[in-house]
Amino acid sequence: MTEPFAIDTLKAMFSAALEAVREQKDELSSLDAATGDGDHGTAICQALTAINNSVQQGEQLKQALNDMGFAAMMESCGSTSTLIGALLLGMSDGVEKEELNPAEVARMFTSGLANVRQQTKAGIGDKTMMDALIPAVSALEEYSSEGMPVMFEKAAAAAAQGAADTRDMVAKFGRARNLGDRVIGHLDAGATSMATIFRVFSQCISQ
Repeated sequence: MTEPFAIDTLKAMFSAALEAVREQKDELSSLDAATGDGDHGTAICQALTAINNSVQQGEQLKQALNDMGFAAMMESCGSTSTLIGALLLGMSDGVEKEELNPAEVARMFTSGLANVRQQTKAGIGDKTMMDALIPAVSALEEYSSEGMPVMFEKAAAAAAQGAADTRDMVAKFGRARNLGDRVIGHLDAGATSMATIFRVFSQCISQ
């Protein structure tokens, strides 16, 4: 991908993310069924459909992120829409220009994560989407000096490892927390979908 990061980049990333998550919908719901409501595949597809519909109409980066966040929030997908909406609204808050360099992209995601943290107390080790999101955003910051493809590749790898690590965790949030040790051995669906999203982001950025 040719730098800088701009609205067309965002459109390509979320179009591809929606396609990938749709293909994974049944698998994600199956993962969620082992520890929760069993609807994560449907919920994340619903949220990303609204987000993608919004961004494809966008013309300016900051405004598009803001509209995407509200589009997600308007969907009735429980915590999925709330947290992804918060991420996008926070990313909008972290953008002041229409074209971003790698360091500015990292700051945009960091601003998004900060807003998510205002919606949930979950952190690494709690068996939620944060187990993938937090290390992904940290990797973007850590490797931003190495350029867009490298920083997103590292973020995707960190998110994938974070999602894999949830297999050995006891849940501390949501319905899964009532199951105690019985959730050990199961991946968290939210962390898995977040890892998929960052994997697709990396693929888009590397093209």
